[in-house]
Amino acid sequence: MAQITIEQHGKVTLFTINRPARKNAICKDTALELQAGFAEFDASEQRVAVITGTGNDSFSSGADVSNLPELWRCIPGSGFTTDKPIIAATAGWVVGGAMVLTMMCDLLVAAENTKFSYPEARLGFTGGMIAGLAARIPHKVAMDIMLLGRTVEARRAYDVGLATDVVPVGKQVEVAMEQAEALAKSAPLVLTTIKRFVNQHVLAKSPAEAMSETLRQLNVVRESEDIKEGMAAFREKRAAVYAGR
Repeated sequence: MAQITIEQHGKVTLFTINRPARKNAICKDTALELQAGFAEFDASEQRVAVITGTGNDSFSSGADVSNLPELWRCIPGSGFTTDKPIIAATAGWVVGGAMVLTMMCDLLVAAENTKFSYPEARLGFTGGMIAGLAARIPHKVAMDIMLLGRTVEARRAYDVGLATDVVPVGKQVEVAMEQAEALAKSAPLVLTTIKRFVNQHVLAKSPAEAMSETLRQLNVVRESEDIKEGMAAFREKRAAVYAGR
């Protein structure tokens, strides 16, 4: 069963994490499906993406501990890259890795009941990618979230710059789609250039972001047809014929 749904609305692609029984937790398959879906989005003629979760109770409760994902795979700028705008539309809980996912989006529309939480310091684990939060909101506020793990509600998230809009519950996707449609009518080269300049030259990358980006690039080789051809040619004692894919 698909863990996400992907819908195209004109030049806007809507991604929905669809695991309501697990509060939209991100399992191994969810992360892989998001990574593949966004790679396809980037290669397509689509211009803007919106990502949300099914229902209004939880955008996502983070990593599914019963089926742990390689979470970096579904994080923008780490598991996949795109110079096209991504808007997060949140409601309810946004926990752990899901908070990392949303902070790496370009815009964030939060329903009034949105609650951001990063409890990893209390749980004894972190992937380290949350460190990038300190490059996106005031340092002391980021440290409060990361170290004390205190919940940040929608209005506070807006005040510190984590959210770009706060809207009534149930309106988050509608508002995000309206913004996406406005972006889709804007000059793509301008949007691409601005996003690339910000991501490559303004926002600092955490060590975990750099590591996951390296893993993604290495996996292109590890999962390629060429590596299979190379191994087969070695076993068969013949010259390899590479296709570059």
